[in-house]
Amino acid sequence: MEKSLRRLNFVVPLLPLVLLSACGDPAPSSAPASEGGGAEVGDVGAAMPVMGPERRILAFGDSLLAGYGLDDGESYPERLEQALRAHGVNARITNAGVSGDTTAAGLARLDFTLESQPQKPELVIISLGGNDMLRSLPPEETRKNLEEIVARLKADNIKVVLLGMLAAPNLGMDYAEQFNPIYPQIAQEEGVTLVPFFLQSVIDKPDLMQDDHVHPTALGVDAIVSATLDDVTRALPPVEEEDTAEGG
Repeated sequence: MEKSLRRLNFVVPLLPLVLLSACGDPAPSSAPASEGGGAEVGDVGAAMPVMGPERRILAFGDSLLAGYGLDDGESYPERLEQALRAHGVNARITNAGVSGDTTAAGLARLDFTLESQPQKPELVIISLGGNDMLRSLPPEETRKNLEEIVARLKADNIKVVLLGMLAAPNLGMDYAEQFNPIYPQIAQEEGVTLVPFFLQSVIDKPDLMQDDHVHPTALGVDAIVSATLDDVTRALPPVEEEDTAEGG
């Protein structure tokens, strides 16, 4: 079990603070899902029946996917599934987010996670590296682990969406210059879909962040879903004609 990391209790004005603590027991979300402003959440609706073939997606990562501090049904994978279904995509997303995971921990459990799926996923959404950054782990190790994860998935003909992170400003320019290019460079080299900065929609909006200034509220998750929905939809492989016929 990962040991909990101490939260850094400061905010750098006008700069992204991307600190993904290795969380223990989640705290309640700091904002209700039904009220507030800033994010367009109308497209994120309740589960609904959808025609067409089932699209299996695996969300693989850390606390940003696990739903730290949120109620059941409010995590990014759950809300993304609802949004996809509201747009006519018969999505089934498995949440394999583990709070506190580093890229090394993710790589270590990747094969087991894939083998545990009832069906092979068509797409894997990866959110890893924030805890590496928080611990000031060498960026070259983060890069190597992410490259191995992406290569493993591509070898199995699984599409990938890579959710990018940025180094916290307090780590200095030298660290940022090594860490920040990891995600765009891997995406370009491996030909996978990139979300350049996963928290872009919420990082400078206190009403969309929990009190830890790290994790999004339920409203923040909806804002992130709205911002990334098109990327995920485009990353899904085309539906084969026979699958379409079988789906109705």
